Amino acid sequence: MTSTLKTAILLGALTALVILAGGAIGGQTGLIVAFAIAVLMNVGSYWFSDKLVLRMYRAQEVGPDHPLSRITARLSQKAGLPMPRCYVIPDMSPNAFATGRDPHHAAVAATEGILRLLPENELEGVIAHELSHVKHRDILISTIAATLAAVIMFLAQMARFAAIFGGGGSSDDRRGGTSPLVMLAMAILAPFAAMLIQMAVSRQREYAADEAGARLVGSPMGLASALRHIDSAVKQIPMEDASPATAHLFIMNPFSARGFTSLFQTHPPTEERIKALMAIRPN
Repeated sequence: MTSTLKTAILLGALTALVILAGGAIGGQTGLIVAFAIAVLMNVGSYWFSDKLVLRMYRAQEVGPDHPLSRITARLSQKAGLPMPRCYVIPDMSPNAFATGRDPHHAAVAATEGILRLLPENELEGVIAHELSHVKHRDILISTIAATLAAVIMFLAQMARFAAIFGGGGSSDDRRGGTSPLVMLAMAILAPFAAMLIQMAVSRQREYAADEAGARLVGSPMGLASALRHIDSAVKQIPMEDASPATAHLFIMNPFSARGFTSLFQTHPPTEERIKALMAIRPN
């Protein structure tokens, strides 16, 4: 099963969960209100994502003579993409990300740490990974997933208010009202399930970008080696200003977690990513 198909299935599951939670918690009216609020919030985030995140990390744009720009220009041309703007983040934790609402409004950012840590062949693998996110419009996909998840969070909040103030389902629910026990269960379980699915979507897009980036460069070796080096260095030098809201953008999650909490990680385990890269067959 391809990563694209897996992503489609996960988004379908998230949509089904929205419908199920909407009917159980808020009825038709509650679902429409929650969806409208979530769309407004996330459309704004999507449209201005590049400016917001670059400002958040104090990224500084670099010119065409910078090594980051030269590598990005070469790979963009090879991928058939417009040249994105290039930025350097003043942070010694090695990481990188791409953002922007479409290939014509894209930006690639790398920390000072990753530029110092990686040799050129490994940095090429990282930039190719980020350009693959741009080419496949993964910012749009993550925004859709975030919107659907936000709808469920709003519905769950509505259910909690209903429980506090004695609500029992909407007037447009023709089944005669939703059981308080069902509402309580949905209010607790639906956001948890939505978060798991949203994280799974992010992980599938990382696998897809790894593969596409390796194919763009022509070999998985550079990216696989880069992931090993970044994973080790991030644990020693964590990103001080990293935000959980933007963790999914980076090539490596700036936060580390093991065991049960790994379910909520936006990135697959590094060893699993390397294993998948090594299994790529030449075209």
